[in-house]
Amino acid sequence: MEYVKLLLLHLGIAIAIYLFKGASFFYFLGVFGYFLFITLQNRNRNNEALMAAAYIAGVEVFWRQTEALFFYETGKYAVILFLLIGMFFKGTSSKTVPFWTYLLILIPGIVVASITMSYEAEFRKSIAFNLAGPVCLGVSALYCYYKKIQKKDFEKVILMLLLPLLSQMFYLYLYTPTLHEGIVSLSGNYAATGGYGPNQISTVFGFGTFLLVTRIFTLKSKTINLLDTILLLMIGYRALVTFSRGGVFTALVCVLAFILLFYYKQSSREKGKIRFKTILLGLSFLAIWFITSTQTFGLLENRYEGRDAAGNLKEDITTGRVELVKTELYGFYKNPVTGIGVGKGIEFREENLGVEIATHNEISRLLSEHGLLGVVAILILIFVPIIFWTKFRNNYYFLAFLAFWFLTINHSAMRIALPAFVYGLALLYIVEDKKRPGKIKSIEAKTAGTVIE
Repeated sequence: MEYVKLLLLHLGIAIAIYLFKGASFFYFLGVFGYFLFITLQNRNRNNEALMAAAYIAGVEVFWRQTEALFFYETGKYAVILFLLIGMFFKGTSSKTVPFWTYLLILIPGIVVASITMSYEAEFRKSIAFNLAGPVCLGVSALYCYYKKIQKKDFEKVILMLLLPLLSQMFYLYLYTPTLHEGIVSLSGNYAATGGYGPNQISTVFGFGTFLLVTRIFTLKSKTINLLDTILLLMIGYRALVTFSRGGVFTALVCVLAFILLFYYKQSSREKGKIRFKTILLGLSFLAIWFITSTQTFGLLENRYEGRDAAGNLKEDITTGRVELVKTELYGFYKNPVTGIGVGKGIEFREENLGVEIATHNEISRLLSEHGLLGVVAILILIFVPIIFWTKFRNNYYFLAFLAFWFLTINHSAMRIALPAFVYGLALLYIVEDKKRPGKIKSIEAKTAGTVIE
């Protein structure tokens, strides 16, 4: 079975990196070289560029964790590069004007930053850190918007996202098999994340949990369903023990959004099977919670109830995020037209809060750093997908993907490429393989004059 072979391969990758950390760099070179070769060789005929971008978006945090990358934003740049190569071969839809507009909106903020930022600031690094994510989102949207993709190819994209997340999960089980290896912290458990940021690992493992749930519902192989259920229990546990709540809450919302939409689109006979699987899924989630609560000595409940280790309610359950948003909204209030400039947010917070910290909220960052143009950018990002959905309601991942993007950028900004890339996936037109000819005619009739690759 091909899936089992791929799982064993990624287990082997995890073991190799655990035994020799330097192997992660060769993993990066191998992945980049392999996907570049097949994308160029096949001229992106089978959406190889999209699959490459999916794999890199999934593996980015693992590469950061194991110090495989040349520089911090390499993952985002690689996603952008592959999608640009894909667009070079296959072009984009004529309907992508809103997303070209979105990308142009980002430019004035750079000019403003060149005026407002202090001489001590590292201008280039600050711009790259703050714009790599938004540009990655814009390029992903350009590639995917109104693009036709067969269901079997879309399932491969999902698999490309999932496999590196499982490899990272295997690595962490080797690194910290149980929580007895370190002290549990209620603000983010570095002992359970290999010393890397719990917020980012919670985000990717939460998304991995969601992907496994979708496979349980969409794939009809009992063997694969059983295997994915076991993996679901494993990755769900690792997501919870990070003690970072954002990724877990986001995953639950995505799961609910997917099941509701998937259930709505099925026949009466299939709905009965979905209800049965949903009950089993609920029991699995309860089992994950009970096991994790036991392993964390009951502190997990305190974390999710906003309490400290002694069981007392904390004054701020958002761990300071509200103050960051208030500061950025104040920046927008003071500079509503031009904004304070890209990357100026860190200096602005230091001036007003006395703390030098990067944003955790992409929405408030767009407002503070880009002013009125930031408002336009937000409106484009929210309403263009909704309008698209009113025309083509065939992507039952749409609500879940959009929810993942929106919730993630509101608790973790765009520190990683994953939410930006997933936003693009929500804009794909998925074609049922067995109904392909009829579907194509239907699409062409609705979108006369539109390029759909």
